[in-house]
Amino acid sequence: MIVVTVGTNEAPFDRLLRAFDGARPDEELLVQHGPSSLRPAGARCVPFLSYDELADAIRRARVVVMHAGVGSIMTALANGKRPIVVPRLRRFGEAVDDHQVALARRLDAAGLVTLVESPDDVLGAVETSAGSPGVELGANPRLVAELKEYVASVLPQSTHGVG
Repeated sequence: MIVVTVGTNEAPFDRLLRAFDGARPDEELLVQHGPSSLRPAGARCVPFLSYDELADAIRRARVVVMHAGVGSIMTALANGKRPIVVPRLRRFGEAVDDHQVALARRLDAAGLVTLVESPDDVLGAVETSAGSPGVELGANPRLVAELKEYVASVLPQSTHGVG
């Protein structure tokens, strides 16, 4: 099974879903489309999945394709999958800024995700994937420190002393 998720963002991500429209893979294609108007032909399309439903689908999937949202990525990693990620971009109205690009590049460099910057290349990544290789997430102080630094750099500083 191939699982495609656009997350819970209120902005559509038709640009990613268009890559799967009419793709007709030889296996089940589950698409969580959120507010996107596009429904890829040949896919089982659902607007949203509960966290447990998404985690279960990810565990059963051969390949996971998703936006580069930190919550979605962490869900894939926590369930042993290395996702193919396509960042949402501000210029297409998919996000308020391009923070997903920076996150995806950092996680790709760390070997935790497969970054595909253009949806035009996503089917090729799916075809060449031997599946979402298992990911061993152990305590990695350097990665934790880098993620904390990155999150702190992109989130507005709190005036409440939380952090």
